[in-house]
Amino acid sequence: MKKLSAVLLVLLLTGMTFSCTPYHSQGAGAGAVAGGISGMLLDHRNPWRGGVIGGVLGAIMGATLADVSVQASREAAMTDRPVEYRTEDGRGVYRAEPLESNERTNCKKVRERVWEDGRLVKDTIKEICRGEKEERRY
Repeated sequence: MKKLSAVLLVLLLTGMTFSCTPYHSQGAGAGAVAGGISGMLLDHRNPWRGGVIGGVLGAIMGATLADVSVQASREAAMTDRPVEYRTEDGRGVYRAEPLESNERTNCKKVRERVWEDGRLVKDTIKEICRGEKEERRY
């Protein structure tokens, strides 16, 4: 049973790592580590089971949060207006605010902030660029 769980965990993590975009895999990796450690500490009878369950749930949550972050920062950059998401209970707040843009590189800076229970837990600045495809024809 333990070998089967280990094999399934490796297959799951490998599939998530190679089938996602870079920001999904970073969020999933961070979430899997945090969830796995938390699960091992909380499941006193069977830490492996807790670690696997926590790791899978953490990976899903991490990838989801990374996706929300990327979508909101792109939306803020494209519309030139702040974007804000709140959890249903109001304890978590995500806000993306557009800053200055660089016309030469076609990029815009976006400030991302995350609050949990009224405390600022993340404050970063991202650069969002619009790609334009140029093709030479003969």
